[in-house]
Amino acid sequence: MASINRIVMAKRCRQLVRMLEPDTLDVAEISGKWGANFGFRSYRAYWYPDYDICESPLRDDAGGIAQFDLIIADQVWEHLDRPYRATQNVLASLRPGGYFLVAVPFFVPLHAAPVDNTRWSARGLRNFLVECGFDEDNVMSEQWGNRWAGLRNAMGPFPPVYNEGHDDLENDENFPVTSWALAQKAK
Repeated sequence: MASINRIVMAKRCRQLVRMLEPDTLDVAEISGKWGANFGFRSYRAYWYPDYDICESPLRDDAGGIAQFDLIIADQVWEHLDRPYRATQNVLASLRPGGYFLVAVPFFVPLHAAPVDNTRWSARGLRNFLVECGFDEDNVMSEQWGNRWAGLRNAMGPFPPVYNEGHDDLENDENFPVTSWALAQKAK
């Protein structure tokens, strides 16, 4: 069963990935498997603690810096101790013109895995990515949420399971629950 927090975000992120023509992309995913079923040209997952994106760019099998067309981080960045350094490592691992898709919670309870550190609204996420080196004209960020989803998060259990036909998915820009961004590295 899906969390109400992920329904709109996941649908929109799938649309963004499909716009990039998945079968033409070499893709890495950081500590997740959200992107495993898109039919990418190639797909590789990097898992913490075996690999820590805060420590270095993504590595290929020979130990060099791996290069990708798309790097995905779904519900990971809020757990990083050094998200700025990690994002710079992502930039180093993107080919010119490559994309970084990052999705994070905003109004949800703390959830250690192993730690929980940071929250970003869509505007905050956009500003963060620009500060890390992405050109502001190449960052698209969005957010979703409403008071009902926020209440479900606050009242528990966490994460709240989506109840189709009962849960309101209308977006209230003033009450974000989750945000995401697609940032493109300069060509």
